[in-house]
Amino acid sequence: MKLEKIDDFRWRVPKTGGMRVPGIIYADEKLLKDILQDKAVQQVANVAFLPGIVRASLAMPDIHWGFGFPIGGVAATDPEEAGVISPGGVGYDINCGIRLLTTYLDYDEVKDKLETLVYALFSDIPSGVGSEGDIRLSAREEKEILLKGAGWAVKRGFGIDEDLIYTEENGCMQGALPDMVSEKAYKRGQSQSGTLGSGNHFLEVQVIDQLYDREICDALELRLGQVTVMIHSGSRGFGYQICDDYAREMVGCMQKYSITVPDRQLACAPVNSQEGKAYLGAMKCAANYAWANRQCLMHLSREVFARVFSKSWEKLGMRLLYDVAHNIAKIEKHMVGKEQKALCVHRKGATRAFGPGHPALPDKYRQFGQPVIIPGDMGRNSYLLFGTQKAMDETFGSACHGAGRVKSRTSALRLINKDILLKDLQSKGIIVKASGRDTIVEEAPAAYKDVNDVVRVVHEAGLAKRVCRMRPLGVIKG
Repeated sequence: MKLEKIDDFRWRVPKTGGMRVPGIIYADEKLLKDILQDKAVQQVANVAFLPGIVRASLAMPDIHWGFGFPIGGVAATDPEEAGVISPGGVGYDINCGIRLLTTYLDYDEVKDKLETLVYALFSDIPSGVGSEGDIRLSAREEKEILLKGAGWAVKRGFGIDEDLIYTEENGCMQGALPDMVSEKAYKRGQSQSGTLGSGNHFLEVQVIDQLYDREICDALELRLGQVTVMIHSGSRGFGYQICDDYAREMVGCMQKYSITVPDRQLACAPVNSQEGKAYLGAMKCAANYAWANRQCLMHLSREVFARVFSKSWEKLGMRLLYDVAHNIAKIEKHMVGKEQKALCVHRKGATRAFGPGHPALPDKYRQFGQPVIIPGDMGRNSYLLFGTQKAMDETFGSACHGAGRVKSRTSALRLINKDILLKDLQSKGIIVKASGRDTIVEEAPAAYKDVNDVVRVVHEAGLAKRVCRMRPLGVIKG
């Protein structure tokens, strides 16, 4: 597919055939070479077929091939113009997301206890495929999580009210419809609360090694050498089942609503239809489950730090800086031309990146914009950025969510030598523990784009501005 260069960081997928809008890909020439290795660009074009899509089918620089939508894709539809909602535009791991904790600890205080700390985190935090935690839920409690999200966990003592202030949507989307969730999904969710999961989910102990924006760093008390913690997880088997249920069901909807798309994985229904409302209500249940899950994981992490350093987590300063969602659809107000409209914004492997002054942001961050937390891979960096007005103008307030894969898990297993990989990580002082035998290879740095390149494009394109950079010290993987 021929792309048209708009400027150094944007490429247009021309509107052809049944595309209702063009595609726009944010990348430089270096990243574009990786992006063209799979069928993600074709998926950007396919998304442009969706009824009611507004402005463009968008892709962030971490774009790669996914289920229906590319991962790294953003699409907004207008419900008043027969706009649709698509489970493939959210993905299987609904509200897979990430949170960043700061601490009072410096690297020098942690380095001698790092191995003990990582092993204790690995021991106390359930991880791996189908892992189950100590938190067992009755049917009534599970329904309560679906309605209250992270607030349920705080009420149970797994955190404090302040945590909710610094969680996107305060850790709970209103309008969840537990009756729209299948029994199979309920069963999968009952034993997986407070578990990390598998694949690219992780908990990482890090140290800040670069400051970019002194004003924001000073305001947030971020400094060189400061230890931070990132937690990346989602709605586990519960959310997976909801996506599976509705992706199948909506295939049948398309004939009913005379919708034609080039890929069955883009199955969808009008946002305002009975089927669209049912999916949105069920998706919100999974989103709330994921926020409760990350809240529980943070609580377990705080307990481990307190034990290893013989201080309460409060005295260690383990405060939540922010929690952002990656795979989600939301009804948000955005300017379309000179008119403000309520749009259904799909972010599939993308991060909300609202600009300064937005009323959805906590008071502490409103003057700067929304924190955008971008993890890399376990061998390179992660970043904290803040959203911009330009993101509001161009991408419905969205930015990338990570580095983005360049090798499938199968290719990584075939091409990467585990012993050499572990030796390389060890030479960098990075301790890694993983549940899955092959996980370390599947998630190797060579399987991903260089996050430093991805973040540079997002920064230079003006979608989010760099504030500080972290490097990994210890990682636990599912």
